[in-house]
Amino acid sequence: MEKTTLVIMAAGIGSRFGGGIKQLEPVGPGGEIIMDYSIHDALEAGFNKIIFIIRKDLEKDFREIIGNRIEKVADVAYAFQELDDLPEGFSRPEGRTKPWGTGQAVLSIKGLVEGPFLVINADDYYGKEGFKKIHDYMTHDMDQNAEVYDICMGGFILKNTLSENGGVTRGVCQVNPDGTLKDVTETFNIQMKEDGTLDAFDEDGDPVSIQPSQHVSMNMWGLPESFLNELETGFPEFLKGLSKEDLKSEYLLPKVIDKLIKSGKATVRVLETQDKWFGVTYREDKEAVVASIRKLIQDGVYPEKLFN
Repeated sequence: MEKTTLVIMAAGIGSRFGGGIKQLEPVGPGGEIIMDYSIHDALEAGFNKIIFIIRKDLEKDFREIIGNRIEKVADVAYAFQELDDLPEGFSRPEGRTKPWGTGQAVLSIKGLVEGPFLVINADDYYGKEGFKKIHDYMTHDMDQNAEVYDICMGGFILKNTLSENGGVTRGVCQVNPDGTLKDVTETFNIQMKEDGTLDAFDEDGDPVSIQPSQHVSMNMWGLPESFLNELETGFPEFLKGLSKEDLKSEYLLPKVIDKLIKSGKATVRVLETQDKWFGVTYREDKEAVVASIRKLIQDGVYPEKLFN
């Protein structure tokens, strides 16, 4: 049986919340964290290996809180995203403390996957539909050896991905009539107004017009194994293009994919999911997440205890 791997980007754990590690905050009745629900849904959909991308300094805590439990129900591996893990001839610029981004994170799994893989964020709840649709696409439709990269993504409906406690950043998608992705634009500080329209801004802080019904990318990408070669080739090119003063730019997965679409080197099938996203963007979101999980358990979507 072909391996289908779930790759969880968790190297950013602990960087956005004061104090506690937000991705490890319990939200389920048995102390489950958001990541547990993603793993449960992925295994149920048919994924049979899990790779956690973490920082080396978090390994001990991570294994204790998550890894050791999950190893009882799935094949688990670890990859490490480090600031100093750079291609030959490059070194970390003095003063750089920001990680190199999701493109470098995913590149760290090279050599650990055999076959297609799904990349997700550690701290987002995606719902069951996306995992199932992507697994089905990977195992039945994806051409692993196509000259043009055959990629798919979970296409969430924008209004299902907002926080009640502040603005969110989303990759807003333009979708072609044939259901493939035309482009994805990082859009900032998106909030629903009282009249049902949205406030949203581009990276320069200028207002942009988007619709609540548009598709957005939540970093849920189904990728062929060969895509890792593209990341490996592109990373040194990205680094070469940075000025000495630039200590912030990141090598981002959506930007890499967007570039490949525009150059005709990739097609991305948008697999629509109606599931409601939730996550802990703001500390105040936790209460809503706990309530949402409780409701899903009451509705029979999840058992009271996820992993016995």
